[in-house]
Amino acid sequence: MPGPYQRVVLLTLDGVGIGALPDATEYGDAAANTLLHVAEACGGLHLPHLQRLGLGCLVTAPGLDCVPHPLARVARLREKSIGKDTTTGHWELTGVIQRQPLSCFPEGFPAEIIAQFVSETGLVPLGNIAASGTEIIKVFGEEHLRSGRPIVYTSSDSVFQIAAHEAIIPLDRLYAICRSARRILDPYRVGRVIARPFVGTCAADFRRTPHRHDFSIPPTGGTILDSLAARDIAVIGIGKIYDIFAGRGVAQCHLTADNRQGMAQTLQALVSLERGLVFSNLVDFDMLYGHRRDVFGFGAALEDFDRWLPELISAMRPDDLLIVTADHGCDPTTPGTDHSREYVPVLAWSPSLAGGAVLADRPTFADVAATVAAAFAVDFPIGESLLG
Repeated sequence: MPGPYQRVVLLTLDGVGIGALPDATEYGDAAANTLLHVAEACGGLHLPHLQRLGLGCLVTAPGLDCVPHPLARVARLREKSIGKDTTTGHWELTGVIQRQPLSCFPEGFPAEIIAQFVSETGLVPLGNIAASGTEIIKVFGEEHLRSGRPIVYTSSDSVFQIAAHEAIIPLDRLYAICRSARRILDPYRVGRVIARPFVGTCAADFRRTPHRHDFSIPPTGGTILDSLAARDIAVIGIGKIYDIFAGRGVAQCHLTADNRQGMAQTLQALVSLERGLVFSNLVDFDMLYGHRRDVFGFGAALEDFDRWLPELISAMRPDDLLIVTADHGCDPTTPGTDHSREYVPVLAWSPSLAGGAVLADRPTFADVAATVAAAFAVDFPIGESLLG
């Protein structure tokens, strides 16, 4: 029997956390509250549409209040998995909980991994340190231009990143190098190998291009995307969704350069889709503003998303369901440039929803997977639907 909804739009606001989790101290994130701190630093945010949905009932912040009758069913989600990275967050949103963390190498990768990389690619890398992506090309970019050696770097997340100038290592070659690294790193449980191409003539004008590509380890369990695919229910991935899940369960892939392109592709996907899931990642909050500690850019991006929401809402049919959530925090006001271990919001709304509600905190991000499953009347073994 078909479920109550024919189409679901699942939007992940990458990095938009709403307060430190009880175990955040273990991650060094006890002071984190991404949305609150951005709102405070910006002197308030204007988010009228998110406020009407009920976001202000989850986190009270300057310019964001709790309305008496929210339109959506809203709650805070607690991450059950170990970790605070993009892969872990998205996997849990789709029903896979990580009991064993993905491997991180914040001091750089061990000699045995680098030796395998050199043997496989014939290239001796520069760097091999934890660093900001924009800073490391300033430090090693000119040497890379002279030597042709790729720049390898990481962070506190489970990532092996390879930066290369597009004129020195063309994209096809860079992606092939990343695939080699992916094979090497699979036994080490490294979440993502990321191609980070850039252009420019010197350190002063090096800039990364939109041709980033992630090569992810496949999910370690069955996701709601797998369950939908098994029922021939289409899954359209917008942004880096295809990469995060190594393509598994995703029928169509539309890569994006920024939030605005992600929002436009989300709308475009609805034009021809009759039944299925549109799963979008809006990356700018994390990539451009959280990691770079750009508080005002973060706030402006939130307001830009809020202004766009009515366009999406007007494109939705009575048998459509909208879910807005996040995968982790990325507080630009706290020390460092890493993700933060936070609650994330979830807002579930449909034109046919009888009324919203503020729900108790949920024990796992996987309640999003359960909600998608309930929308399509698909059996799924983990989580509890927000729809009741």
